[in-house]
Amino acid sequence: MGEGKGSTLVHLLVVVLSLVAFGFAIAAERRRSIGHMETIDKPNTGNTTYCVYTSDVATGYGVGAFLFLLSSESLLMGVTRCMCFGRPLAPGGNRAWTIIYFVSSWVTFLVAEACLMAGATKNAYHTKYRSMIYAQNFSCETLRKGVFIAGAVFVVATMILNVYFYMYFTKATDAQAAQKTNRASSTVGMTGRA
Repeated sequence: MGEGKGSTLVHLLVVVLSLVAFGFAIAAERRRSIGHMETIDKPNTGNTTYCVYTSDVATGYGVGAFLFLLSSESLLMGVTRCMCFGRPLAPGGNRAWTIIYFVSSWVTFLVAEACLMAGATKNAYHTKYRSMIYAQNFSCETLRKGVFIAGAVFVVATMILNVYFYMYFTKATDAQAAQKTNRASSTVGMTGRA
């Protein structure tokens, strides 16, 4: 492990999990449900209007993106012990950047997860039947374009911020360990003679 680089495996896993989440979010946007109205003429009861929807696979893709991004964030927070419970960070610029990237990555993570979960939930909701009386206001509710794309953009932003967070976190903890080592070695052999 190089000075201030951190574990390459952690970097790789965070990037791969985030890219898989990004891929699922893009797939969810491309496969979101689209509905159209159908009308059935019934002889005695009148017309019945209902919605017919395409495949609901986008909901599964959205949930998959949510879970992969959650796994990426959980892995990084587990390795860094959420920056609060592990070794202290050395004062200085690296600690400041670590805190900035930590907060920023959490904000983008929460926005990405909200977009993905809202998209999956709204995509799973389907309007069913209505009688002809309400047909004037009847529409087949579908997910608006771009919700999963917004989630995908925030997934990439979270990935980039997490990589920088881990890099600066490693630099700050390595600097703190080096300072402790220097202090310990400077006091060795300084005992007084009698």
